[in-house]
Amino acid sequence: MIRLGRRPPPAIPLARPGWSRSATSLPAAPVDREVRTFRPDPITRYERSSTLPLDALDSVVMEARDRLTNFGFFAAAGIAWILVAIVLTTRDPRIDTGAGYVGALLIGLAIGLTTVPIFWLAVFRRHRRIAYRGDWLRAVRRGAWVAVVVAVFVVLRLLGAFQPPIALFILALVTVAEATLSVER
Repeated sequence: MIRLGRRPPPAIPLARPGWSRSATSLPAAPVDREVRTFRPDPITRYERSSTLPLDALDSVVMEARDRLTNFGFFAAAGIAWILVAIVLTTRDPRIDTGAGYVGALLIGLAIGLTTVPIFWLAVFRRHRRIAYRGDWLRAVRRGAWVAVVVAVFVVLRLLGAFQPPIALFILALVTVAEATLSVER
């Protein structure tokens, strides 16, 4: 119903126009060094023209240094997994007692290095694609916990002392320690 003397309320736009460099009325998306906390709007569709350089939209969500750090951790984990395969296929822990401990350390290192970027990416996603200071430190610490726990479990298995109550006790200790250290303020 329209009353005389009043304007109807303005229509609410359903979608925003897409981002492109050619549109002069729209501001350009910030690059990774201008604004670190830029998050793309889920309603807006970002179109990449073939004439734009790749880095124009490459670092809109994640900075290049974070991406390279993730790739670096995955590469180091790949090297550690190759070393694990070499030790497991060339050494017998029943004959060479040191091979079991070296294998346990390498398996712990490989799993720890694999989980560091996974922990960081989980927190990055939980923070809605914003990387806060201290996230990498927290991810490395959690990966170190995983590495230590896995190495201890493998050594306990080598010694024949692995039992579920001991494993649950170790997991409870690590969980309490990590919960204490990673309280977000």
